[in-house]
Amino acid sequence: MDLQKQTAPAAATELRASDADRDRIADILRDALGEGRLTADEHAERVEGVLAAKTVGELEVFIRDLPAAHTRRAPHVPAPSRPTPVALPVDPDENVVAVFSSAVRKGRWRAGRRIHAYAIFGSVEIDLSEALFEYQQVVIRAISVLGSVEVRVPENVSLRGAGGGVLGSFEVDHLDAEDPEAPVVHVDGWAVLGSIEGRPRRGKLVADILDRVQRHFDKGTKGLRKHLDR
Repeated sequence: MDLQKQTAPAAATELRASDADRDRIADILRDALGEGRLTADEHAERVEGVLAAKTVGELEVFIRDLPAAHTRRAPHVPAPSRPTPVALPVDPDENVVAVFSSAVRKGRWRAGRRIHAYAIFGSVEIDLSEALFEYQQVVIRAISVLGSVEVRVPENVSLRGAGGGVLGSFEVDHLDAEDPEAPVVHVDGWAVLGSIEGRPRRGKLVADILDRVQRHFDKGTKGLRKHLDR
């Protein structure tokens, strides 16, 4: 009996972390930053780790020295229909850099799991409104120094933000998609004498884009079949 009591908590920490688990930890870290328990650098470092964590146990590490981690709470049971988020790579799939210039990523492109954006005396625009989402989790790490980083997403995805500004502004809208399997875009970073913002692009929907792609594919397949039947 004693052995079972000792091993049960360890088994719970090995469960895969859900988006709700990550949001709960991020809320605790944000409160700790506001209370002065964490510095801005500590908060940014822990949020980065939360986004990359795979299991509940890995998430708990980031709050174990905070009072909120020791309050009793009801266990969270993840929704069975929610797909398990894939592990985020340490290195970015793509870098978008603007130094005394501008850089734009928009149109039809495949969004990777991690995108790093650097605006140094320049501007970066990342427009995901027509992008192809191959992964449910997309992390955009943004650094703006006397520059601007602008992120636009379809209005039917979830959007999260964690960061701040030093004599600058960090403004990311919080969106919750109705579809539990919709992509989730995390914008994380710091603006130093600059700006970082994340907004939905109204009228742009992931489903609409996929429907157009499917119709185009069906049209091409139909034409090919007519050609082969001749």
